[in-house]
Amino acid sequence: MTPPAFLTDPAVARIWDALESARVVGGAVRDALAGRDLADVDLATPDEPETVIAALGNAGIKVVSTGLAHGTVTAVVQGRGYEVTTLRRDVATDGRHAVVAFTADWRQDAARRDFSINAMSMARDGELFDYFDGAADLAAGRIRFVGDPAARIAEDFLRVLRFFRFYAGFGVGAPDRATLDGLRGGIPGLGGLSVERVWSELRRILDAPGPLAAVLLMDGLGIWAAVAPEASAVSRLAGLPADAILRLAAMLTGDPSTLATRLKLSNEDRDRLIRLLATPRISGSDAALRRLLADHRPDDLVDRTWLDGDADARRRLSAMARPVFALEGRDVVALGVASGPAVGALLREVRQWWLGGGCSADRAACGAELARRVNLANMVSKR
Repeated sequence: MTPPAFLTDPAVARIWDALESARVVGGAVRDALAGRDLADVDLATPDEPETVIAALGNAGIKVVSTGLAHGTVTAVVQGRGYEVTTLRRDVATDGRHAVVAFTADWRQDAARRDFSINAMSMARDGELFDYFDGAADLAAGRIRFVGDPAARIAEDFLRVLRFFRFYAGFGVGAPDRATLDGLRGGIPGLGGLSVERVWSELRRILDAPGPLAAVLLMDGLGIWAAVAPEASAVSRLAGLPADAILRLAAMLTGDPSTLATRLKLSNEDRDRLIRLLATPRISGSDAALRRLLADHRPDDLVDRTWLDGDADARRRLSAMARPVFALEGRDVVALGVASGPAVGALLREVRQWWLGGGCSADRAACGAELARRVNLANMVSKR
């Protein structure tokens, strides 16, 4: 295996110089073992937060207290943030939040993590600490809870959805019976989660390269219907690119506005979801396609070809420039038409004429048609 990039990263080295007992933990270790690109690099340490802050500060590293109550600070090196968290153990959980206490026991900290593949840590010399066989599970495509699935889910019901996020990214084959039972049993707890947390996990599931197996399993267990009942056509995910909103649009069987409200989508995502369903299906000649391009966003039309499974229309779109109507209000005024409603009316008439011709008329032809209509209007007004 190629050594993880964080072992030779000068920025991480500066943190290790300040915190010799620290290890890289969680997703960075998992992704390195899986041969995937690393996103965030997080570290853990048995040192308490005050000691961490002092050590980093003495090393000239900027420290931001991002989650001090839970033992987390962010070390900022070369403009990039690295979370450093003191080892913890759970004191109490309620299905949404945990009360924690600090510990110096690495295994105890790993035991509170959700899945074995996320419970690994690595020291500066590359030694892997794997208390729950996460490396073997990763190699086999097993997404396995640390400990009893039902108990771990009861600690934080978001783990139901997190399971499927990692299953979509790393899972192979069917989960075991205890896991399935635990996931199904956690459904009532989903209603107590914030919508923002739910959508964050759903988005990651739908952005995975191949989420169909995960979403089909969610659907079979009744989990998908509990969180997104308006998007129940899960089989329509097949063949779509990794785009959460496009995939959500493909799955829609209910009202997009209702789903957008349920999941508290951003205005941008809500508008795109609604727009995708309103974008007309692409059909007809190149002239008809140019008319669609003139009146709709090219990206929406491409998305529509994915929804319709029309690779030929997508190919035609990619080879076609978006036509742009060449005239503006000043072109009408230049022909002696007084500013006012008549200017807009004439522009709309000529644009409709341009659309009717398949958007092929250039500026000169559009100008000639405008002049013809202005002259005609003048003749009528003089009668």
